[in-house]
Amino acid sequence: MPELPEVETVRGGLAPVLEGHRLARVEARRPDLRFPLPPNFVQVLTGATITRLTRRAKYLMATLDREDTLVMHLGMSGRFEIARPEGVERPGEFHYAPDPDPKHAHIVFETEEGARVTYYDPRRFGYMALINTATLHLHPWFMGLGPEPLSDDFDAGRLRAAFKDRKQGPKTLLLDQRIVAGLGNIYVCEALNRARISPFRAAGGISRPRLEKLVVEIRAVLTEAIAAGGSTLRDFAKTDGALGYFQHRFRTYDREGEPCFNDPCTGVIARQVQAGRSTFYCPVCQT
Repeated sequence: MPELPEVETVRGGLAPVLEGHRLARVEARRPDLRFPLPPNFVQVLTGATITRLTRRAKYLMATLDREDTLVMHLGMSGRFEIARPEGVERPGEFHYAPDPDPKHAHIVFETEEGARVTYYDPRRFGYMALINTATLHLHPWFMGLGPEPLSDDFDAGRLRAAFKDRKQGPKTLLLDQRIVAGLGNIYVCEALNRARISPFRAAGGISRPRLEKLVVEIRAVLTEAIAAGGSTLRDFAKTDGALGYFQHRFRTYDREGEPCFNDPCTGVIARQVQAGRSTFYCPVCQT
């Protein structure tokens, strides 16, 4: 599933053609994705202007000049294609991306300026909803979300409070969206390795200086991934063959049996299944 950098990459690609633009035509080619579309989906969006296109955690949010916000989640295989007179762009797809199959083109947005934005989703794990903008923060998807990891609200003090007396490992807790929003398995593994913190040790016993280092590394790995355009992994790319860039710079994730890049360290990256997910770590320098 795409994590924060992938969603931010898609947001950045869509913003120039959607933000500040009026939707002249909207087409829903099926009544549902992962969940049913709102019954008034097409009627509310047609003629609306998207005043802002933002991201919260792993959600894209298009604020309308009406009472609602269009909330979009990419799921496992959601993709957008932008068609303009000057060419076609697919924000969030990079190498070896074949043309999307038209049978998976489920939602189409057309702007007054002539841009056509099509949402493709072969697995249909993505979803879209219209939520009242004034009460968006009270919606179950958003009400309990923690701070954004790149914001000033996320710091070592907040982590220390969340980790206090907890026996679970820091990886498990960092994946809890109530503690910090938008982090997923890939970047938590990367950040813990860079901070040299074991994913399995009791989080409550991690010192304040080490938590400060962890915050720095979380921000660094996310910032680098956003700059590189995200990290499309094999399981995320299977359906259409897309390949991202940042995966070639992973220090830990999916590198089982390879040398640890931390210096100095003679360890070899190991993998262990933790809560149903693969955890990649160095058993030598991550303590």
